[in-house]
Amino acid sequence: MKTAKPFDISKELVWQAYKLVKANGGAAGVDKQSLLEFDQDLSNNLYRIWNRMASGSYFPPPVMAVEIPKKSGGVRILGIPTVSDRIAQMVVKLRLEPNVEPHFHEDSYGYRPRKSAHQALDVTRRRCWRYDWVLEFDIRGLFDNIDHELLMKAVRKHSDCKWTILYIQRWLTAPMQMQNGDMVRRDKGTPQGGVVSPLLANLFLHYAFDKWITKNCPDIPFCRYADDGILHCRSLEEAQSMRDRIELRFKECGLEIHPDKTKIIYCKDSDREGEYEHIQFDFLGYTFRPRRAKNRYGKLFESFCPAMSNNAITAIGQTVRGWKLQFHNDKSIEELAVKFKAKIQGWVNYYGKFYSSRLYKIAYHIDMAIKKWVMRKFKKLHGRHRGAMRWIRRHIEKRPNLFPHWRYSLKQWAR
Repeated sequence: MKTAKPFDISKELVWQAYKLVKANGGAAGVDKQSLLEFDQDLSNNLYRIWNRMASGSYFPPPVMAVEIPKKSGGVRILGIPTVSDRIAQMVVKLRLEPNVEPHFHEDSYGYRPRKSAHQALDVTRRRCWRYDWVLEFDIRGLFDNIDHELLMKAVRKHSDCKWTILYIQRWLTAPMQMQNGDMVRRDKGTPQGGVVSPLLANLFLHYAFDKWITKNCPDIPFCRYADDGILHCRSLEEAQSMRDRIELRFKECGLEIHPDKTKIIYCKDSDREGEYEHIQFDFLGYTFRPRRAKNRYGKLFESFCPAMSNNAITAIGQTVRGWKLQFHNDKSIEELAVKFKAKIQGWVNYYGKFYSSRLYKIAYHIDMAIKKWVMRKFKKLHGRHRGAMRWIRRHIEKRPNLFPHWRYSLKQWAR
């Protein structure tokens, strides 16, 4: 007689989780199995995940430590799960997220359905016009320092599903395999790189910060995107007081605000007097600072608003140089456009939302790379910088939509 599984996990839920993981892509974990290799025995692989999860015998393998350079210097360690483990985590995420999502604060924007970085930037922009001061904070090593006991308390508050609780506990303590092969045990944190980790981090910060500040400082508007946050204050004294209060609050929860990335900024514009040390801050790849703008009557004034940051421009320039377009001289210009169109379009979509004239900088970096390709591709243009630029200009004028950035290049030529 067939015995029912201890946990009621449907095969349809596992299939749904697989489709989401496949759409997100990602690298192989410690078992070196890629998504392509997983698909070669898809039916059996998915059955094994379902069978072990439904029977309670699923134990996550170690996550693979991968070092990712930080824009500010140093490295960030990601924990990359195996393909199978990403699917298992997605199963739990699909079960837990509907329970916690309705409780999250409307000004929490990171890693949430129907929430975006652009929404966070827009609400921050509008509040900077209304409030003179900003307290910008960053939580040092959020994913590495989350207290397991406090997190599980929050999980149990929103879920009585035994297998959800069981598997989250197992993922929190799964070891991390370092690049030299050493296994590191974990008694705090949730690996940045895991499928369920962003949801767990948001749940933790919901109680550590969002709910706390709403209750204790209801007149202080805030915006949080994962571990980056913005508080809007009416005075310098209020901002200084809030810094002390949130520093103490995070310590109570086992977290620490980054001393170098936590600053008080004066939102200077045409209507605000006074000189202060900090009159700009970076948030989600944008720099907020005083900029020239026009009102509805065409009159110039100084507004405190966001535009693509210099750090973002530098990072994009490094990425474009890494493409080494000059060594793709076996390709046509059309093939180059197909190869890099999605990446460029992503930059245009994200950084073109506010103060889009800064996209001229991206267009310049890409066109300089294309210029190198032109000079290597066509013998008659070897070493001829002006000739290569004329070649690019002719193609921009003929087909301005071939590359997503070329409509900004065309504007540059016209200036």
